[in-house]
Amino acid sequence: MLEIGRVCVKLAGRDAGKTAVIVDVLSEPFVLIDGEVRRRKCNIKHLEPLERTIEIKKNASHADVLKALGLKEAKKKVQKKEKGVRPLRKRKTKVKETPKVKKEKVLKDKKEAPKKVVKKEEKK
Repeated sequence: MLEIGRVCVKLAGRDAGKTAVIVDVLSEPFVLIDGEVRRRKCNIKHLEPLERTIEIKKNASHADVLKALGLKEAKKKVQKKEKGVRPLRKRKTKVKETPKVKKEKVLKDKKEAPKKVVKKEEKK
């Protein structure tokens, strides 16, 4: 029942309710569809086959499928770039570093009971 050229209605997904045509039969539960929907692999459980069939070749192009359905190909929206204008970039905010404080090192001597505090020498 699901052969190449069978017109169906997509039941699930973002293309639900749109007309599709089976372009190729893949493995058992999957077919390749095209038409008002995006060309993609689809589970046959997500399709409602109609009585109508159209004559197309296996793996027919998107334009051929739309022509057989009697639909016009939608134009893609292209954004025009203005000449001499660069897109804005996000500025990276620099975090001000706090000045490093010299740490004091505490030394313990076994002989002496009180602790001595000695400043750490800078390494060169």
